[in-house]
Amino acid sequence: MIGHKYVPSREGGIEIVVDELSTRLAAQGHEVTLFNRKRKEYPVITEHNGCKVENIFTINKKSLDAIVYAYFATKKAKKLAKKGKLDVLHFHAEGPCFFLNLLPRRKHRNYKIVVTIHGLDWQRGKWGGLGAWAIKKGEERAVKYADDIIVLSKSAKKYFGEKYHRTTKIIPNGISAPTLLSPNIIQEKYGLKKDDYVLFVGRIVPEKGLDYLISAWKQLSPQEKAGKKLVIAGGDSHATEYYNHIGESCKDDESIILTGFVQGDELKELFSNSYLYVLPSDLEGMPMSLLEALSYGNVCLVSDIPENTDIINESCYVFKQGSTDRLRHQLKKIIAMNLTTHEDSYIPFTWDDVVDETLKLYSREF
Repeated sequence: MIGHKYVPSREGGIEIVVDELSTRLAAQGHEVTLFNRKRKEYPVITEHNGCKVENIFTINKKSLDAIVYAYFATKKAKKLAKKGKLDVLHFHAEGPCFFLNLLPRRKHRNYKIVVTIHGLDWQRGKWGGLGAWAIKKGEERAVKYADDIIVLSKSAKKYFGEKYHRTTKIIPNGISAPTLLSPNIIQEKYGLKKDDYVLFVGRIVPEKGLDYLISAWKQLSPQEKAGKKLVIAGGDSHATEYYNHIGESCKDDESIILTGFVQGDELKELFSNSYLYVLPSDLEGMPMSLLEALSYGNVCLVSDIPENTDIINESCYVFKQGSTDRLRHQLKKIIAMNLTTHEDSYIPFTWDDVVDETLKLYSREF
């Protein structure tokens, strides 16, 4: 597995997917190797849940991290292949595919190259001109050199079909049935109780639409907020300037809580007790945080991009993507409805489903 930052981690959706998929493959007896990035903030490990871990050199700078890692990871994979230790090489995301041209062409190798496209990463706001160019080149090389391409949504499948005339396989992200937790940690740290806050969970990056959410929230009167808080939970993911901008936007509003990066029981408690989960994104692949919110039985309010609306069920609400006014209107309406929450868990696709479909793809002739 190549492309993630570090496993185990909840730094992003890719890390969750790689962890869940790899762990289950290893449990079935498959030999799985994870190519973690070697960075000073990550503990060096050699094994995780039955998977072997290789720690790949990189440079911890936004402009260099992904491309340096991708080069050394691809070279390492090439060495393993020469030793006959590789049956499938699975890349995750577009950027890490930049050096696929260094690998032998199909007729000169006996292993399969699979690429999962987790989103059109070159569109993401955190990347400048050169970074976006490199990611787009990775996309083009994935199309040219991969034996199979996995996408997460109908819109991504349509994109690759129309732009490249490339066949892809939809394998959505999975989710596990959670156990709801009482608000112990979050009450002690933030003073939060069940149903007294609106929740966002995700990376604090421009494409998540937090500017719309914060602006819409601030436009609500104290009466319209009905004593509820807005909780924004997430880390910066190479977008420190934007993260600081969001901090400045919230610092004078006591009704907004920025938790920073959260995981473990604290995150589970946040999902278990929120009145409403909001995802105002401009761009997504298949949002893990939304899948998790649905699995916890959250009432959800999302922007109307296909990657969100393809997931939600009839108990969810939408607003026009990019419209602060419509988001404010929906927040006001939903808070006033005094809804009963966390009654019905919704799991559209399980991790066992993901493993089964992925193994079928691995086994298919190429």
